[in-house]
Amino acid sequence: MCGRYLHYAPVELLERTFALDLGSQRPNLEPRYNIAPTQFAPIVSATDRKRSLNMAHWGLVPSWAQDRSGAARLINARGETVASKPSFRSAFKSLDVW
Repeated sequence: MCGRYLHYAPVELLERTFALDLGSQRPNLEPRYNIAPTQFAPIVSATDRKRSLNMAHWGLVPSWAQDRSGAARLINARGETVASKPSFRSAFKSLDVW
């Protein structure tokens, strides 16, 4: 699986596509063509049925991990084992998909 991705969508397109209400808090997102694991990248997250645009590190840091050093290795999960593998199990069970 790919360990890099790109982001070049204008903020206005993200706002329309994901029904975001950014108001005056419009971030200036420059196009990036080589985003790698552990780097900061824009994400759309949902809490209390409201979507927001945030910046986050790419990679999963399990609750039992001592630090973020292993996050680059935890960027992909197999659909058939995501609910049972220790690295992903807790995060998977806490998903609140609406």
